[in-house]
Amino acid sequence: MPAGTTLDLFGGRALVSVVGFRFLDTRVLGMRIPGHRDFDEVNLRFYVGHEAGGEVRHGVVFVRELVPRAAIAWLARRAYHEPYRAVPMRSTVPATAGGAPGRLVYEWRTAAGWQHVAATADGAPAVPAPGSAAAFITHHLWGYTGQPDGSTLEYEVEHPRWRVWPASAPALAADVAGLYGAAFVAPLSRPPVSAFIADGSPVAVYRPRRL
Repeated sequence: MPAGTTLDLFGGRALVSVVGFRFLDTRVLGMRIPGHRDFDEVNLRFYVGHEAGGEVRHGVVFVRELVPRAAIAWLARRAYHEPYRAVPMRSTVPATAGGAPGRLVYEWRTAAGWQHVAATADGAPAVPAPGSAAAFITHHLWGYTGQPDGSTLEYEVEHPRWRVWPASAPALAADVAGLYGAAFVAPLSRPPVSAFIADGSPVAVYRPRRL
């Protein structure tokens, strides 16, 4: 737990999420970096709160973030001390935005071989109902990461509320102990509390500050 944060619970439970998504037209400080604009990421995260100015900021803490390019992992570790790791990756995703996504698959390879997270979008997308697991998971707009000196970096993430599709046949085939540690084997072996696919949007990540 980063200093200054507490677990943010859903219905009395601490959730962890395996999330696969695509960065598109990525910019760093407003600049496009050739060869590093479009890429996949798969991460494991949990949810925390931090009290500031009389309000609770709802945020995420990353356990591990997988990306396909070493330069991206190096920059994230250098700037934020985020737990990025570069591995070979591939995905099956829609060629264009806007339509029903169907079956989505994000894959990565470690010494244990190829692994994946996958799900199929069902029905029509909608903004998650207040109080639902999808609303809880998609609306944590702060990031927190512990630093080597024991302090915590906080950064704001801005995006509109996403629409989500219910997802069927969710699947996680991963070397959980090797990627995340033995403590996550049992939680990630159970059926998920929820599974959904979000339509995404432009996202802004602001400069961090130290708590």
